[in-house]
Amino acid sequence: MRKLRGEALCEMRPAFQPCRRNAGGGVRWGGKPMKTADARTIIHVPRRFVEHEWGGTESVLANLVREQAGAGWRPEIFTSLALSDRREDSFHGVPLRRFPYCYPFFGLSAPQRHAMDKKGGNLLSWSLLAALWRAPGVRIFHAHAAKRLGGIVRTAARRRGLPYVITLHGGIFDVPSDEFAQLIENQAGKVEWGRLAGALLGSRRVLLDADAVICVGRGEAEKARASLGHDRVYHLPNGVDCARFARGDRGAFRAAHAIPADARVMLCVSRIDPQKDQMLLVEAFDRLAASEAKLHLVLAGPATAPDYLAALNRRIAASPHAGRVRMLGALAPGGAELPNAFHAADVFVLASRHEPFGIVALEAWSAGLPIVASAVGGLRDLITPGETGLLFQGGDAADGANAISRMLADTGLASRCAGAGRTLAEERYSWPRVAAALENIYRAAESRHPLSSRVRAQPAMS
Repeated sequence: MRKLRGEALCEMRPAFQPCRRNAGGGVRWGGKPMKTADARTIIHVPRRFVEHEWGGTESVLANLVREQAGAGWRPEIFTSLALSDRREDSFHGVPLRRFPYCYPFFGLSAPQRHAMDKKGGNLLSWSLLAALWRAPGVRIFHAHAAKRLGGIVRTAARRRGLPYVITLHGGIFDVPSDEFAQLIENQAGKVEWGRLAGALLGSRRVLLDADAVICVGRGEAEKARASLGHDRVYHLPNGVDCARFARGDRGAFRAAHAIPADARVMLCVSRIDPQKDQMLLVEAFDRLAASEAKLHLVLAGPATAPDYLAALNRRIAASPHAGRVRMLGALAPGGAELPNAFHAADVFVLASRHEPFGIVALEAWSAGLPIVASAVGGLRDLITPGETGLLFQGGDAADGANAISRMLADTGLASRCAGAGRTLAEERYSWPRVAAALENIYRAAESRHPLSSRVRAQPAMS
């Protein structure tokens, strides 16, 4: 195979064999019948999936596959080798397969490819398409990204006569222009040789042809319905494992990170990225710290924008209160440190410029934390000011500082917001509830494929 600066150049013609129906309704691949009577496999296709770069999409997917496996289905995860070198893997018993890929642009540097791995890269993988094409016993395909990756899922599903759905985790119809510009900055000025591949895969028809388009934010769903003009757009919010975050060790976390026992802690858990605007939180913290000697700021999360991380570190170093700021990096998703972080804090803060949903808000509520967040996207729908948290004008550090100060000063308000938030998380956003709603969406998608519905097996219950 040809190489392009050490990266495999995607095969331009995958060696697929045509499919054809058996008399009994089965599908033949390369002359061998594939069994469809036991179609219990749900194949999820995210852009990447690695535990050391954990984010909202990974958290959603991890919980969904757990619920689906518990219900007797066979979930599997097919993804790219982005940020990983392990092709065959397992995530809590769920098969995880990763495939070679590339970004079809001439002239990309290694740092640019790495940046695209971390965030927003529009990748291409013929071997992933081949694997989806051949996978036995598939009930439905579930894409977790659009563009070329969504086109890969669309192509496999259409050629096999199977349904596919897509979840828009990061938003497509409700993305600010400055964030979109950041997503494509690494490919600016590069020659894109993958346009033909995108056309062959029908990348621009992924959302139009999908059997269901799932939006985690209400605003995104409304814009998607208006843009797509079909009735297969669903609003399905994310969920939370309330029991997991209900317990945590406040003292252990503070001791591990040299935070005094009597400190007042502002916590933000999110990707270090301009979208999350941690810079604003440092500014708001500086405004409060001069008169609040016990106030500390803790920022945790993987960095998806290295230049922004460097700028944030410089800003923190320049703060007169830098000794009271902790930058922790990514917290292990399955360990005790993440729940401990929530329980070690006094207020959870999120300054996002754009947020389709905000799953960390549910985690904070489950841990009994009051929330102060920017009034954007899904956060505006999720939080009722004065009842389940406080909102401030996005991009306004002074307004953010005022809201944080109010929450910290009014213990009655903080207690009411935390309690109401926890109740809301438990009653509306449990993963079993979300998974049940997703199952209904799957069934509606299957109803558009009579053959698929006829041969689909029921889940195997242990």
